[in-house]
Order: sequence, then C-alpha cells, then structure tokens
Amino acid sequence: MMVRPILRWPDRRLRTTADTVEEITDEVRAVWDDMIDTMEAMPGVGLAAPQIGVMLRLAVVDASDARGQAVRLANPEVIEASPELRAHEEASPCLPGASARLERPAQVVVRYLTPRGKWDRQAFEGLWATSVQHQIDHLAGRMYFDNLSPLKRRMLLKRAQKRA
Repeated sequence: MMVRPILRWPDRRLRTTADTVEEITDEVRAVWDDMIDTMEAMPGVGLAAPQIGVMLRLAVVDASDARGQAVRLANPEVIEASPELRAHEEASPCLPGASARLERPAQVVVRYLTPRGKWDRQAFEGLWATSVQHQIDHLAGRMYFDNLSPLKRRMLLKRAQKRA
C-alpha cells in the first residue's frame, strides 16, 4: 500500500469517463488500498481512482469521525436520491485552494460492486452522501465546480489559478 500522487486540474484525465470494472481482482483491491492510504494522507473523506490516474470506476469513501470505516465501491451508481438537499463546502485535492458551497441530495442509495465481486446497495446520508456523489461525478469526468453556474465556475477557477 502506498500514497499515490494526485492529478492536478486541468489534467485531461479528470475530464475523461472512467472505464467499467469488469472483475474484482487482486490488482483492483490493491488500487483500493492505495486510494485509502492516499485519501487518509490528504486528508479527505473520499477519493475516485481517476484522481490518481487510474481510469477505472473505483471510489472509496470514509466520512466517519473515527476513520477506518472506508467503503470500497466499484461501478457505483445512484439509484435513489432524496428530494431533501444538503449544503456542503466541497473541494478537491485536484484543485487546491478552491472550494464551493453546493447542494446535493441529503440521502442517496447507491448500487455498486463490492470487494468480493458481488453487487450490493447501500444508503448514505449527510457527509457520506455528499462524498459518494462527489466521487461518482469524478468517475463521469466531472469536477464539483461543474455544478456551479458558468459565472461562479469561472470565478472559482480564476481564484484557484492565482493561488497556484
């Protein structure tokens, strides 16, 4: 296990849709382990494989207070979302020094492939729900700021450039 380097915006891979995971192998499990180490080193509450240059639909999320509760997801997809929204200040290590307040569904049910290669579904709420949705965006080649208006997005990117 190791901490991997994070891609920086505007690396084109951050705009590329990740490939479907066909099978859970030892190699996939090793990537998940590295992702957890990398997420803990940031520190953060989630990480998608494209953020470390691995173009597979893999994500990890750990929004627990104690840590060590990471959920490993392959091919995650939201299958239910609550109408209630939750606001949260979101950021990404791919664009250091920038963040934006976004509203996302407060609760989601996600279908995903587990480390054992079985399909499962899990309900996430609060920060867990925000993080899993954020990671699914990364897997689709989207960044959190894509959810902003064009004006707010331009302002955020301009601020981030000045800080870089």
